[in-house]
Amino acid sequence: MSRATTQASSGEALAALSGYPLTGLEKSLPSTAAGRTVAEFLAGRPRLSEFRTPLLTLDAAALEHNLIRMADWCAERGLGLAPHGKTTMAPALWERQLRAGAWGITLANPAQLRVGIRFGLRRIHLANALVDPGALAELAGALDADPELTVHSWVDSVDTVTAMEAALAALPTSPGRPLCVLVELGAPGGRTGARGLTSALGVAASVAASRYLRLVGVCGYEGALAHDRSEPGLAAVRGYLEELAELHRSLRADGVYPDGEAVVSAGGSAYFEQVAEVLGPLAGPDTQVLLRSGAYLIHDDGFYRGISPLAASNGGTGAPPLRSAMHAWARVVSRPEPGLALLDAGKRDVPYDEGLPQPQLAADRLGGPTRPLAGEISAVNDQHAFLRVGPDTALRVGEVVRLGLSHPCTAFDKWRWIPVLERAEADPVVTDLVRTFF
Repeated sequence: MSRATTQASSGEALAALSGYPLTGLEKSLPSTAAGRTVAEFLAGRPRLSEFRTPLLTLDAAALEHNLIRMADWCAERGLGLAPHGKTTMAPALWERQLRAGAWGITLANPAQLRVGIRFGLRRIHLANALVDPGALAELAGALDADPELTVHSWVDSVDTVTAMEAALAALPTSPGRPLCVLVELGAPGGRTGARGLTSALGVAASVAASRYLRLVGVCGYEGALAHDRSEPGLAAVRGYLEELAELHRSLRADGVYPDGEAVVSAGGSAYFEQVAEVLGPLAGPDTQVLLRSGAYLIHDDGFYRGISPLAASNGGTGAPPLRSAMHAWARVVSRPEPGLALLDAGKRDVPYDEGLPQPQLAADRLGGPTRPLAGEISAVNDQHAFLRVGPDTALRVGEVVRLGLSHPCTAFDKWRWIPVLERAEADPVVTDLVRTFF
């Protein structure tokens, strides 16, 4: 990627996952996994048919396609990418994103930060305020222990700066280097962030005067201001980004930034083309424009399929669109009345906050030949999905349904081991098990 040095994480922690002992109690893994390490289990080239339902799987080819597509898109525009790791909380997938050229990984809270540091991330963008005294002490210790570790966090008020300073001043040993922070600009009706330029400039001044903090840029999240691609929604996003650009220019002109490159960061997974258009021109020798899009790697068959600028529904910007890399598999456990089938996947297994799962295919068994399936998931309980089908639909108890899902962020948090499927016509081989850390 342009101007961004690839930051591969430490291989030791990832390698240790291959030696992780499986017990046979892991959700949806076959009992034959018991007593084997992950590497030993995968060496046997298990197939989809050996697993249990409900099941979440990843498509290896779609993952690779999306990884390259987004990396190329950013490189063409001279943008850095720090994909939001909270989408998957899967260090093995973070590693792939880093090797594809990502600047670093974005995380959201102290627990995620601990995982990132444990797995050897060299650059972390913490898209949140860090004011917990224990977490600040832990981070200060990690920074002192590793001169190559870079962590950015956000501040949106003088009170935030004061709280961070108090926690750091109370440490038994003064931190060896200041914590890098970005001033977060918000907007009325949005999420966190200083409300207005005047307030944001005041926050920046308090950081500049701090003994323990170092101002490295400005940031924000435009995704809180819209939830679709309507003209009013896009106008709200664009107006906010223009104000963020103005904040950066004001700080540069006033000499508030210290020497070195400043960071301007925005960009969820819904409006990153707007970020490129408005903030992209700021990129240069003294400014790094950093996107934080995280859902692109997995994409989906719901919310992001409808809103991502790289989705087929939005033209894919003239290039191959992103593809959904996740699916759920559920078994029919009841046909209590005509037109209704109950599946063995529910809220504990599939996301439902940004749209319900969509039935796509049916098969007489997991890994067997599939056929198109028309229907609708009308509701999900803790452990069941209500599949509405036509009265003449042939769907028997024991058969399996493949579901398209919406919102990877709330799909991955329900699973600890997720099989990755090799591209195959029937009963694909499982080539990897992705471990999550939620």
